[in-house]
Amino acid sequence: MAANEEKQQGHRAGVYKQKNKGHKHGKHRTKGEVERENKGRVSVMTLTKKQRKELRKMDRRHKANQLRKTKKDQVLTEKRRLGSRDGPPHLVAVVSLHANADAGAVSKLLRGEGAGGVAHLERCVSGVGDSFGLIMPRFKQRFTFVNQSTDDMHSLLDVAKVADSLVFVLDSTEGWDTYGDHCLSCLFAQGLPSYALVCQGLSDISVKKRVDFRKALSKITEVRFPDSRLFPLDSDQDTTLLLRHLGSQRQRKLGFRSRRSHLLAERVAFTPNDPVEGSGGGPSGLGTLRVSGYVRGRALHANRLVHISGHGDFQLSQIDAPPDPLPLNLTTVRATKPGRGRDVEMQDGGENEAPVRVLMKADPSSRESLQAEAEVDPMDGEQTWPTEQELLDAEEARKNKRVMKVPKGTSDYQATWIINDDEKEETDEESSDDDDDDGNDLMDEEIGSQAASEDEEEEEEEEVCSTERGGADQRYDNNMDEAAEEEGLKRYREARSHELFPDEVDTPLDAPARIRFQRYRGLKSFRSSPWDPMENLPLDYSRIFQFQSFERTRRRILAEAAADEDGAMDGWYVTLHIIDVPFSVMESVQSGKPLVLVSLLPHEQKMSVMHLLVQRHPSNTEPIKTKEELVFHCGFRRFRASPIFSQHTTADKHKMERFLRPDAPTVVSVYAPITFPPAGVLLFKQRNDGVQDLVATGSLLSCDPQRVVLKRIVLSGHPFKINRRSAVVRYMFFNRDDIMWFKPVELRTKWGRRGHIKDALGTHGHMKCVFDNQLRSQDTVLMNLYKRAYPRWTFDPYVPPQLPWFKKEVTIEMDDLDME
Repeated sequence: MAANEEKQQGHRAGVYKQKNKGHKHGKHRTKGEVERENKGRVSVMTLTKKQRKELRKMDRRHKANQLRKTKKDQVLTEKRRLGSRDGPPHLVAVVSLHANADAGAVSKLLRGEGAGGVAHLERCVSGVGDSFGLIMPRFKQRFTFVNQSTDDMHSLLDVAKVADSLVFVLDSTEGWDTYGDHCLSCLFAQGLPSYALVCQGLSDISVKKRVDFRKALSKITEVRFPDSRLFPLDSDQDTTLLLRHLGSQRQRKLGFRSRRSHLLAERVAFTPNDPVEGSGGGPSGLGTLRVSGYVRGRALHANRLVHISGHGDFQLSQIDAPPDPLPLNLTTVRATKPGRGRDVEMQDGGENEAPVRVLMKADPSSRESLQAEAEVDPMDGEQTWPTEQELLDAEEARKNKRVMKVPKGTSDYQATWIINDDEKEETDEESSDDDDDDGNDLMDEEIGSQAASEDEEEEEEEEVCSTERGGADQRYDNNMDEAAEEEGLKRYREARSHELFPDEVDTPLDAPARIRFQRYRGLKSFRSSPWDPMENLPLDYSRIFQFQSFERTRRRILAEAAADEDGAMDGWYVTLHIIDVPFSVMESVQSGKPLVLVSLLPHEQKMSVMHLLVQRHPSNTEPIKTKEELVFHCGFRRFRASPIFSQHTTADKHKMERFLRPDAPTVVSVYAPITFPPAGVLLFKQRNDGVQDLVATGSLLSCDPQRVVLKRIVLSGHPFKINRRSAVVRYMFFNRDDIMWFKPVELRTKWGRRGHIKDALGTHGHMKCVFDNQLRSQDTVLMNLYKRAYPRWTFDPYVPPQLPWFKKEVTIEMDDLDME
């Protein structure tokens, strides 16, 4: 009976049953056992690894507090040093942003006796008429005020580069006008130091409306200056508040000037060279320029080169230490005319009679050279003498050599596969040179110009037939520049065509495509295909310098400049003896322009390929073509050059842009002197009337001659007959030899198909192509070809003076309109 009973089944654990970790049963070793077995031996990983000392929580907190306190003390020390006895005077530039705003009245109030200061050294800045020094015994600070006009944009930007603070004078109703907004755009792009907003005329408004006026003006200034304070300047009390604010406000650092020593000239003298030693002396020759001023930024060394903004690079012979003309410790003052403050009569200890002390003289053996370009030796190369056997072999090869014409750039191996056909038409190799990319890459412009000329003739006939209108239309046409209008129309059509059909080029009918596009090559993949950056470099590359690692050199040079304390320190009043300076620099100072000097870092006088990252300015609406001459403001330098544009990517190859894109950042490549970033960049385009328009703003990116910029052209064809994945394509080439030459290049279509050329059909340019999928009749077959692009060597350090900017608008009076 028991055998007949069913056997009871046991419990089976499910997937959710808890599984505990098994015990190690004492097989693991303790730390003490491990140390006893090692007997003091330390592993290699422990020896080479950097030992980090772990701090406790309180120690980490104390360390963070110490670092915070150290940085705060450094900021306070630098802030208190500016304008004090040990530092340079607080340099303030007064700028008017409206035609109705009077900057001279602001300077008169600041110079007045009621402000509590001591006016000293009228016209203390050389070249600037309305400039003065101001000593505030109450604040224990000293100021230097410069009334800078906005008519000369170059001078305004130069003064703003070295000024510690800017005082913007606004109109009480409108704030700033159109030209003032243009000046603000340039100043913001370059780098704006500390600033203060000043407005006059609010006291003349009634008390009831004064609050509304201030609210409306504050609403206008919020666009450019958010969370800024507006200072009314109508009384002596307002002047004292403004001076207190300027002396205690936080200073905004500008990277390109804080890493270099710079100086604003206060006294300038010129001594011509001896006719025997120099180049003839006199006003047209060279001479020694003695410039006096306060050193700002870093220490100034006599062996370093100095750059005079707008004039070039020069060498120093010595640095003197004359008495400080604006001392803070005054003993005797006397009152002068009302409204002109008080003038200084004498200084402590009779420093005016003290002899000038020589701080440092330049060492000719260690002084930096003015060499900007590398020496080019066309015979610099490996020269070997051939043996007799090599001469006999060469003579035998010359006799058996088969002479034939091949495309330019064809190797000997490729030439052996070319069949010599006597029936082919001979082509001129000189016409195949496409050094001028703008003219040769678009050969269809001639055909287009003929069609355009026919259209213009038809339009002229229609205009002749139409009735002429006088009055306002005639006066409007008289104010229009027809040549500039035609040039603008041509540029607009080119930019529009490039936007609709990017990089598309028509194959020429009168020349073989393999000759016309012989410098171009196809790429399997633009991202991953290799391109040797040292291949077929132009001759201009032999004139430039390059770094093995630009970033490592930049960090090293900036660190050395920060640690260097040899020379004239920050805040010292010195006189620089600059040698071999042309007399035109002195003429510029005598004409009323300020003189700004900056000490160059090592290698910053040498030429290389500089890359700038810019964004097109919203005020510019005209297309800017590549290799067009532009005016550059890069740091303390300004020059003219013809750059090329390219896309800003992280790849090893970058596509060239034919026009400056308005919707994306663009990299501008140009031959220019080396400048270590950071530095602000402004790009101007000069009109025919001399006015310079701001077209782009940005910053300095890098210095890299090996940055590969590829110019792309797209050849297009039309699918003639389609049979599933294969199709007959025409209008891309017009002879059989061109098809066979470009056969290895991959094809693509506008709808995403990819394929290749299988064979040529006939002799008129029809070819059979195979694609990866079904081809549509509406599709277009494309072929991408690339070649490396280089900027033009058109560097010119001379920039013509800029005229006051104005909007290109044509206004018509209401009386001139014909009322019909």
